Amino acid sequence: MSKNRLKSRHKNTSGAWEMRVLKIKCPDCDSWATIKKTNRKHREIADIYCQCNDVECGHTFVMNLTFSHTLSPSAKTGQFLKQTIINMTDPEQLKQIALDLLEASAAA
Repeated sequence: MSKNRLKSRHKNTSGAWEMRVLKIKCPDCDSWATIKKTNRKHREIADIYCQCNDVECGHTFVMNLTFSHTLSPSAKTGQFLKQTIINMTDPEQLKQIALDLLEASAAA
């Protein structure tokens, strides 16, 4: 089980790196809660174990974090696919494809 907190790095206005932590509210008292453990079930699904920071409440609970949808696709995806195809292709076949492309562009 992974015990990592969900964090992302961002530069602040002074140029230094700061860590942003996922903020969780207690469902009982609406105070801030601390993530104690993250249990990844799948690449896109995780259970987040939380504890309320209000000592009078003390509620411990589990929340589910799931991937919903993409707003802007990753720029890495296309490059990864191209590299995988090149790595799987025979070098002689790649040379022939390159020659065919050069000939086609010269003819145009």
